[in-house]
This record gives sequence, structure tokens and C-alpha cells, in this order.
Amino acid sequence: MIKRSILIEKKAVITCKNLQLCIDTADRKASIPIEDIGFLVIDHPETYITIPALNYLIENNSGVILCNKVHLPNGMFLNLNSHHIQQQLFAFQIEASAPLKKKLWQQTVQEKIKNQGILLEQITKNKNKFEFLSSKVLSGDTSNMEGVAASFYWKSFFESGFKRERFGDYPNNFLNYGYAILRAATARALSGSGLLNTLGIHHKNKYNAFALADDIMEPYRPIVDECVYNLIQKYDEQELNTLIKADLLNILTRTVYFKEEKSPLMVALQKTASSLQQCYTGVRKKIKYAKLWN
Repeated sequence: MIKRSILIEKKAVITCKNLQLCIDTADRKASIPIEDIGFLVIDHPETYITIPALNYLIENNSGVILCNKVHLPNGMFLNLNSHHIQQQLFAFQIEASAPLKKKLWQQTVQEKIKNQGILLEQITKNKNKFEFLSSKVLSGDTSNMEGVAASFYWKSFFESGFKRERFGDYPNNFLNYGYAILRAATARALSGSGLLNTLGIHHKNKYNAFALADDIMEPYRPIVDECVYNLIQKYDEQELNTLIKADLLNILTRTVYFKEEKSPLMVALQKTASSLQQCYTGVRKKIKYAKLWN
């Protein structure tokens, strides 16, 4: 079953009763089975949620995301006991060899570049060299083919003059929101597979508590890029509004593919995270990334 993503943008009181999440706003009351909720996104400073409601959500492995004053996801509650052999898996992850992590990062960058190339061809209707660039990625991406591909990708993706920046002008705000949702979903999947988000295979910033999520989400970023491109064609609005945020949240239900098998992105991330766990334990040699288009 596809889990639901709930967005709270109005002043609300959130409680729980009989395993239902009860949401009370000025104009309506609603109740939703907690087991059906994948993510609860709280984007209003006067939202009140009870501790029992939070605990039930966390025990259900639902991600609870808080947004900041500019309406971007800013933090998330995660279940700290989401896997039955978590300590053992942490040990495998901590002891992973440098060659293994370099090989996994090589594969991750290759998949990202391939997906960027496919999306760019769909948008520009022109062939590109991203498949070739992907084949040139070395172990650990020591030649930074990720950066080479990104430079060409962003110059070609939007109108000339666009610069991809974390705090840049529109449509960076749309991209940032989408990436934050993707990052949260990836972190939730990794945590559910008994992995420690703090220990990345490539990202190593000491201030980054979600380094592994930042690694594993990379091949899935073009899903957000595609959504933002379509939003720009659909709306003249340059600020995040309810409709735009809802569309970006819906990337979690977007269909992706494992060979001929269809899967919503939220489920695909769980399969990807599980395969990474198996790489750490020696069962697999490669991460199982979904195809974004079939």
C-alpha cells in the first residue's frame, strides 16, 4: 500500500485517538489511520502536536518533517529503533572498507549521470554525452565526473543564466523543497534498514547528520528536477504555494521501475536502502537503484 503524505499549512491541533491521527483546524476536522501515513509535513508555526501522537507516528516509522519560516523542510523525527539487529548493522557499516565505499560511490554517480542524461534528452529533444560521461566515472569518482556532468546539465536544463544555488533565486526554491522531501524519504528508508544516516559512503562533512541520505538520494534527484520543470511550465507563480508543495510531495508516489516491476518512489527507496545494507554485510556487490523511466 502506498503511504500518504500529509501537509499541514494552517494552524492546527494534532492528537491521536484509537490509532487515528486527529487533525483539528478552524474550518475542518479530519482523522487518518496512523498506519497509512508515510510523512507528516508541518508548515505552520502555530501547529500543536501531542507527544502521544508523535510517538505513535514514530513507532509506525512515519517521517515527521518540520518546516522553517521560509517554508522549507528543516528537520525530521525518525524512529531510533527501526530495525531488530541495528547494532550489528551499525558495526558492518562502520567497518566498511574504503575500496567498497569508493565502488559504491562510483556506481551511485554513474546512475545519477545516466538519469540526468535521459531527462535532459527528454526536455531538449537532443542527444547528449551523459552515457559516455557515466562510463568514465572512476572508483570514488576521483576525476569528478559528477561535477563535469552537473555543469553541462544545469546550463542546458533551464533558460540561460540559471545558476543552481542552495539559497539562490527561483526556481532554486522549488528544487530545494523537492530535494528536502527526497532527502527525508531517503533518510527514513535508510533508518528502516538499520543503517546510520550519519556515516556516508562519500559525503563526510562533520556537521552533516544525514550524509548517507545525501549519498543515496543522488540518482533520484532528476525526479525532482523533472517535477520542477513541469511546474514551471504549468504555473507562473515563483513562490512556494499549497499546490506547488503538494505536487512536490507527490514525487514520493511517482512510479519508478525495477526491470519491469513498477514501484512508487517511497517503496523503491526502501529497496535501495535494503540493498545497501546487503552491500555492507557482503551479500551484494551493488546497490539496487530503480530506473526512473521505462
